[in-house]
Amino acid sequence: MIKKTFKLVGIAIGLLMLVLLTLGVIFVNFSKEFGGSPSQEKIDEYAKEQNFNPKDRKFENLVETTMDMDFKSMVGTMIDFIKGNPNGRPTKELPLIKIDSLQVIENSSKTRLIWFGHSAFFLQLEGKNILLDPMLGNVPAPHPMLGGKRYSKELPIEIEKLPVIDAIIISHDHYDHLDYGSIEKLKSKTKAYYVPLGVGAHFEAWGVAPELIHEMNWWEDTKMGKIHLAFTPSRHFSGRGVTNKNSTLWGSWVIIGQEDTLYFSGDSGYGDHFKRIGEKYGPFDFAMMECGQYNEKWAQIHMMPEETAQAGLDVKAKKMMPIHWGAFSLALHDWTDPVNRVLATSKKLNLHVIVPKIGESIWLEHLKVSDSEWWRTI
Repeated sequence: MIKKTFKLVGIAIGLLMLVLLTLGVIFVNFSKEFGGSPSQEKIDEYAKEQNFNPKDRKFENLVETTMDMDFKSMVGTMIDFIKGNPNGRPTKELPLIKIDSLQVIENSSKTRLIWFGHSAFFLQLEGKNILLDPMLGNVPAPHPMLGGKRYSKELPIEIEKLPVIDAIIISHDHYDHLDYGSIEKLKSKTKAYYVPLGVGAHFEAWGVAPELIHEMNWWEDTKMGKIHLAFTPSRHFSGRGVTNKNSTLWGSWVIIGQEDTLYFSGDSGYGDHFKRIGEKYGPFDFAMMECGQYNEKWAQIHMMPEETAQAGLDVKAKKMMPIHWGAFSLALHDWTDPVNRVLATSKKLNLHVIVPKIGESIWLEHLKVSDSEWWRTI
């Protein structure tokens, strides 16, 4: 009787695993969240580029970069994530400044940025409305059950109330930077998309007209009205699915107006590419620098806060803002650790850092934000 019971339990577990595996395969193959894949024609074009390995059919960093962990480290990291960090998320709502749609429309000449948390920004420059890495969804994952929720229940302004968007600029295709749900809501009001090589396949899969998509490689320049855009390197990786790691490029952006110059780092480990960018395009009036979701085990693809401050100096930033924090917990550090550490190092380096509240207008004309260290009261 006991033997028969164990057999039935084994069959039930096997059937459950088969059902879960089948559902997983269906989800991966049919969910629009995963986007598209570059065509063979596109891959043949990429193969001509120095940062693309035609043998592996993958893009590569400028310097050797690895995220490999031995089995012991991998198991230890998984256990740490399961345990969690009691200080990994704020215990109450973050202070958030709501923006009225009329306030947005009325500004047509002065350069302004509005932070949505993490790496998402609304930028007004030279009369253009631009979104940087507009992950405006609730969970940075292909399914709500696969990730932690945004710290704030609201956004400074809802997608539906945003004006016509002249351009969406994407640094790479990870879920915390490129969100299918946000793009679905934005595509009816967006005129153009500036993306790394390969990322255009995602937008085409989501119904965006190919002629609106501008794919760029590192060090390529283009013009958008009076704005000069340049796509520059970062030290990272890409991929939205199980098998397409590094099939699309990643990088950072230089955004130059008639008077104001900005740098948007995307995600990056530290490297000498920052100095090269600073030498070619700097100094920058304002730099948005990755500072969050780091760990010593993956320091090659995400800077530690002390490196973020140094990178700010490398790109010749007059003023810098730490980004990639304040919205999601994707690593094991305290949620305030990034900002506290980067501020401490920046003081030693005499680097001017600003930390606005989410939704606060950042005017490049005078670059002043609220003086209070708001995160210390949460």
